[in-house]
Amino acid sequence: MDFRLVILKVFTRKHQLSLQADAMTLLQQILTDHEITNTEDAIQSLEILAKEYLLQDDCSTIVTKPLLQRVYETVVEKSTAAVTDGSQSSEIWDPDHHLYFIDAFEMPRWHYSLERKAFEKAIQKPNIAGSAESKAMFLRDRYNIIKQIILRNENFSPPAFAGKDRANYLKLTSTKNLLGRAGDRFLLFGMLTRSPEGRLCLEDLDGIVPLNISNTGPSEGLFTEGCFVLVEGDYNDDGVLDVIAIGHPPSERRATARSIYGHIDFLGKGATTVLQDDNWILQAQRPENANITILFISDVRLDDERTLKGLRTLFEQAVDADVIPKIFVFCGNFTGTPVGNDIEMDNYKDSFTALGDLVAEFPSIRTSSHFLFVPGPGDPWSSDVLPRRPIPPAFINRLQAKLSKRAIFATNPCRVKFMGQEIVIYRHDLMGKMMRNLVGVKPDLESADLKRYLVQTILDQVHLSPLALTIQATSWEFDHALRLYPMPTAVVLADSYEPYELTYEGCHVFNPGSFLTNNYGFSTFYMATSRSMPGGLQSFRI
Repeated sequence: MDFRLVILKVFTRKHQLSLQADAMTLLQQILTDHEITNTEDAIQSLEILAKEYLLQDDCSTIVTKPLLQRVYETVVEKSTAAVTDGSQSSEIWDPDHHLYFIDAFEMPRWHYSLERKAFEKAIQKPNIAGSAESKAMFLRDRYNIIKQIILRNENFSPPAFAGKDRANYLKLTSTKNLLGRAGDRFLLFGMLTRSPEGRLCLEDLDGIVPLNISNTGPSEGLFTEGCFVLVEGDYNDDGVLDVIAIGHPPSERRATARSIYGHIDFLGKGATTVLQDDNWILQAQRPENANITILFISDVRLDDERTLKGLRTLFEQAVDADVIPKIFVFCGNFTGTPVGNDIEMDNYKDSFTALGDLVAEFPSIRTSSHFLFVPGPGDPWSSDVLPRRPIPPAFINRLQAKLSKRAIFATNPCRVKFMGQEIVIYRHDLMGKMMRNLVGVKPDLESADLKRYLVQTILDQVHLSPLALTIQATSWEFDHALRLYPMPTAVVLADSYEPYELTYEGCHVFNPGSFLTNNYGFSTFYMATSRSMPGGLQSFRI
């Protein structure tokens, strides 16, 4: 069977790789030698080869036969080793071997290339100081990533054949094409910003146009400076766009994005294919893994004695029920009072030590669970710039000594990759900040579900902080750590706002709420279902 078209589909169309003639012949020979006769098996095999090729340090967009031969031999060696290991330990499966905690400052930096229509890895390591070029680059990356999602959406893709449908698809216009076309109606995509005079504008890569939103109807979602939006309106003689409708860009499901960019290691823990992720998810759904959970607690104010008493009861109930979470995630703020002098710093340190002493009283929890600590906006050592650094070692060295390697002190935000699933954890009072900075396009308060609007906004913007730098400062060269593309399996928006859980375009988003003010509330995330359930110590009283 001739697989040339299939090879071109995988290597050239999907991965933007050009094959030399002898490399094409080699690929066909490999498929023939392995007695592959159907298209589905051929695509799966070619995906493995293409992914391994892209991992090579000396790979280029031109695929040569010698390098491809080396890649093939590497794949064969890995497959043989996997079969050997599997036969020796077929009954042993350790979830910890598939658990990764991802620090925001360790994630690789990827740029979206308009020329290649693909992501390219940054050559230089990101720097906390940043540069003038990186300030523009991170906004261009956000613009380009969202725009390629828009152009893949069926409503914005022109039909392949001319006809009635071809005239009805949505067509984007650039700001540079507005000049001299007063009276016409346009659909634009760009970022909401302010002019030096304070007027609301839309900015894209080609220019900027003032907006008049006085007659804009209610829209779904929350709109702030820094959001990338679709705007439809009439261009008037004064050079202003009279907006009749505004909306967030369409989102793209995780499976769709992973099918296109599955070969890219966005997290820095090794790229995996969609098929591999699906296999791990099936593994998580097996009956013996039904109780693999992650427990999220937010606003864990360790300086309040009620917190430790509540945690003690929570640990006791977990041990009595023999349902011990794989991970306890503690989100700040870890103190309810300001920390400014030496005495207050000692108290802050002592509160972590007290938590370590408490965990040590429950050996089954201490030895089987991991403990992830995510700092909050009120914790004392860090600035307001995102992403935030972990808790400094000086405060937690005694806690680490008690919990050994089971304690992980993460950045804010951070990520957990576990059994093919990606969970983003972000501790910020985001609802309040978004509501305080709306640009005038108010949500339809008669039927609005603000929780749904917030979730929709974050995922449509593919970013945890769709706000202008003047509202929420971000380290320019680490902005990629705030991206939500490809869409994760779940996003934890730990907020002082009331708890909720919603699923939008397949992504589960939830807020566990504040531990003390929410009746000792928490959320439990089940790996088998990729969904959370709220919980609490309702009968517990101090």
